[in-house]
This record gives sequence, C-alpha cells and structure tokens, in this order.
Amino acid sequence: MSAPTDETVVQTAAEAAEGLVFARFANSAVTDLDITVGFEDGVLDVDVYLNTVDDADADPEAVAHEAIEAAEDAVDDLFA
Repeated sequence: MSAPTDETVVQTAAEAAEGLVFARFANSAVTDLDITVGFEDGVLDVDVYLNTVDDADADPEAVAHEAIEAAEDAVDDLFA
C-alpha cells in the first residue's frame, strides 16, 4: 500500500477538524472558522481559529483544540 499524497493528508485533516467543529456547534453558532493545514516533509501542522456567538453551548477554545486532535487522529489513521 502506498503512502497517501500530501494533498490527501491535508484534505483529510481539514475535513476531520471541520467535522468536529460542526458536530459540537450548530452552523448558526459559528461566526468565524479558519482551518489551516500544512503537511511538509512528513510534519503535519494544523491551526484552528473558531469564533462563536456568545451563548454557544461549548467553549470555542476547547473545541478548536479538539478539532486539531481530530485532524491529527484522522491523519494517523491514513498511515496506519
């Protein structure tokens, strides 16, 4: 089995992060979401910026951190 392409890694990580955010928040609660993913020389770099309405059900910082972890886990699964 060949290793996934860099593009596949980036797309997988971004989709996992976004999926986690929208599993925790309704679309209407998210006012700004920026997911930046890089994969170079075997190193994954994920950054999630999340801003929500003031009365959101969860802590945006905690969810952003969980989204990064979800992205990393999804990429780990690609290489497993």
